[in-house]
Amino acid sequence: MTLSLAAMDHDQLCHGWSWEIEDEDELVDQVARVTLGQYRHISKVLQRLAPRPPTTTAEHVADALDKLALDADGSSSKRDGWIFQVISWIAANANRGNAFIRAPHIRKADHGFDGMQLEMSPDGSTVSAVVIFEDKATTSPRNTVRTKVWPEVQKLEIGQRITELTHEATSMLETLHGSASDFAIEEAVEKIIWKDARRYRISITVSDKHLDEKVRKGLFKGYNDHVTGNVNRRRAETICIPDMRDWMDAFTDKVETRISELAPHV
Repeated sequence: MTLSLAAMDHDQLCHGWSWEIEDEDELVDQVARVTLGQYRHISKVLQRLAPRPPTTTAEHVADALDKLALDADGSSSKRDGWIFQVISWIAANANRGNAFIRAPHIRKADHGFDGMQLEMSPDGSTVSAVVIFEDKATTSPRNTVRTKVWPEVQKLEIGQRITELTHEATSMLETLHGSASDFAIEEAVEKIIWKDARRYRISITVSDKHLDEKVRKGLFKGYNDHVTGNVNRRRAETICIPDMRDWMDAFTDKVETRISELAPHV
């Protein structure tokens, strides 16, 4: 198992999971494959389908390594943020149930929602909710929640970005069912864009002190003020990565090595 997920329940404030890396080598391989554009292969692996590894070309390797380069100003923040989005996507797939999860971003500069999933009925015939991801790789989790996450959530709660949400949900359903299917895509989208059908999944890197349940709960203080209603609208996910920037540097080195290993040998 790449990641282990432990359920966390903070009363009516929020609920979610705490992640822990169980097999870092496997995580390195999965992030490397996603960087190579092979997310579908990893999705199947996470569903324990044992798929055949896809072909990796020299062009794939060169482009993937370029994606892991530092920003033009020498900063690693965009790279680290993108890698964390991929890890968040892996965690979501490990706990997907009947949900349909959007493919991860392939470019670190992509705008839009960090991730999305549609909560489906067991038979896949109806959609009950849309879950919007907010993924943050940071060394200051509480400040990031207050200054970056809450403003974005508030925009969505008052109806801003509704066109983006409609577009993304429509595209996901079309991918799932096909444009020519009998599934009523427009009707499903009209249902899930309503406020009560919108749910949020905040995922953030934390330090050792947040392993304490009370401290972790304090990290998400105010969640129920910004997102009202049933607690199932408020998910909170954490992963403890002390010295996060140093860890990301070392982890990226391992991902780059794995990508190079996958290069074709003539």
